[in-house]
Amino acid sequence: MNSTDIFLVAMMIIFGAPYLIWRLARLDYYAPLVVVQILTGIVLGPGILGAAFPHYYDTVFSGTVIQALNGVAWWAVMLFVWIAGIELDLAQVWARRRECGITASLALGVPLVFGSIAAIMLLGWQGGWIGAAAAPWQFVLGVGMACAVTALPILILLMEKLAILRLPLGQRILRYASLDDIAIWAVLAVILLDWERVGRQLLFLLLFVCAAWLFRRLMRRLAESDRWYVGLIWLAACGLAADRAGLHYMVGAFLAGAVIDREWFDQTRMDLLRHHVLLVVMPVFFLSTGLRTGWSVGGAAVFVAAGLLLLASVGGKLAGVHIAGRLLGWGRGEAWSIGWLLQTKALIMIIFVNILLDRHLITADTFTALLLMAVVSTMLTVPLVAPRLRASGGDRQPLSLDDAARPADEMNALPNAAALIDGTST
Repeated sequence: MNSTDIFLVAMMIIFGAPYLIWRLARLDYYAPLVVVQILTGIVLGPGILGAAFPHYYDTVFSGTVIQALNGVAWWAVMLFVWIAGIELDLAQVWARRRECGITASLALGVPLVFGSIAAIMLLGWQGGWIGAAAAPWQFVLGVGMACAVTALPILILLMEKLAILRLPLGQRILRYASLDDIAIWAVLAVILLDWERVGRQLLFLLLFVCAAWLFRRLMRRLAESDRWYVGLIWLAACGLAADRAGLHYMVGAFLAGAVIDREWFDQTRMDLLRHHVLLVVMPVFFLSTGLRTGWSVGGAAVFVAAGLLLLASVGGKLAGVHIAGRLLGWGRGEAWSIGWLLQTKALIMIIFVNILLDRHLITADTFTALLLMAVVSTMLTVPLVAPRLRASGGDRQPLSLDDAARPADEMNALPNAAALIDGTST
């Protein structure tokens, strides 16, 4: 078979195998399809089936095919992060800044500390975890942040499944997760900071602010149909500039979306775009992520590391949210449900650790342990939260006007990325 035929065989496997497993095993209660796609990639990768049947792996996932799949995966994840940046809404967070600030900081800070301690334990246990280009502090902070991350897109899917997304409880959780989403990218920028190229990185940020100001003025003058095309050109340009500056194209993709006003696009079309990206191209990213796993330190060691990281991630998140609940006087059982939902990992965390692997800050074995931790933590969420929600009534009161609408005076006071660039309020 020629390269095109083998590529299409790989695409059939990427879309077919996870879907069949997900449907035939009836796993939709426990995990979104994206989790099964990641697990399937791990099984199909070089560490399991690739080791057992090397000829299969070398044929189907040859260097040429992997290169083609990587191109699709890069653009898919850039689109997804760009959309996440566009939809980042800080107005509701600012309106309830005391509650959100306390909860988000504890929900992020405590598992960050727990995860950092786990990373230090891995370094002291044996070699093979830290990447060749990493300073110890980068490895510790990177693994700690991976344990603290909340996967906002997967969180939304799970809350839709639990029928709480549009209820007050769901809106509260979204506000906490949105604030943490900003912190994730800020910490990533610190981790990737290259002191040899810090001047180039600072120049990129300065030029980005100027370019974003001009870009926003242009976008206001365009019809919506033209904004989609111009927005995609802007996305590619920002990704390229960030990568050339020594950051990462994902940082550029997020910044490209963060300076765009959500109101410039029809929300229904934006929802459809997100859905189609998840359906059509993101499976390539999820499964290709699984193909990057490694087991050179030994399978047992990887599973032990994954268990340690899972304990740090879940325990830290539940502890942090419990402390926030005590400080804010939450009702009985709220911290449990909110904590388990906020510890959902998968998508954003996987993007985060892919970047760490790309920059050689972690090894393939650490990457594998973090992936396994993310998959298990996400699969635990619905089975542990659903019974508690049923017992408590699931916070089934309808969404109040305060939860559904944004107070105009508080919105005008909101300091957001767009306002900092061109002095306007979104």
